[in-house]
Formats: sequence, structure tokens, C-alpha cells
Amino acid sequence: MEQIQSFLPLILMFVVIYFLMIRPQQKRQKQEKEFEKNLKVGDKIITKSGIHGKILEIADDTVVIETMAGRLKMERSAISLELSQKLNAPAKKEA
Repeated sequence: MEQIQSFLPLILMFVVIYFLMIRPQQKRQKQEKEFEKNLKVGDKIITKSGIHGKILEIADDTVVIETMAGRLKMERSAISLELSQKLNAPAKKEA
């Protein structure tokens, strides 16, 4: 019985770490993969480096975007989920 009690804090710490760190990261990775899979021509996006553009072509792992400076070819994974969602979110009305 004492052995179980001595391992209980360690087990509890692992459970807490799992639910506070590991599980949210897995959920985020799943959302990013789903976002990359659902990209389509015409979507307005922002890359992780901050480049704004519109998708012109989509290949397996790459996309071609049009920016004010011209066309860029980049990996799908370089597109930011959060920033693109903010760009495409409807504007909030101020009271």
C-alpha cells in the first residue's frame, strides 16, 4: 500500500501534464492538418511569416499564392491557421 502512495504524486503529475500540455497540442495539430486539407483556390490566407495572399493553385504539398509583389510557391504547412481565420472572420460591429 505504501508503494502505491509513493507513486501516486508521480502518476497524478503525469495526468496533469497530459491534459494541460500533450492533449491540447495534439488537438491543435489535428486542426492544422484539417485546415491544410480544406484549403481551396480563391481562399485569402496569411503565411506564418506574415505574407498576405490569395491561393491561385494547389498541388499535393504546395500552393501558389498571389501577393501584391507577384506569385509565390510555398508549402501548405507555411500557411497560418489562426491568422487566416482572423483575416476571413466577419468584422465585429462596434456599439
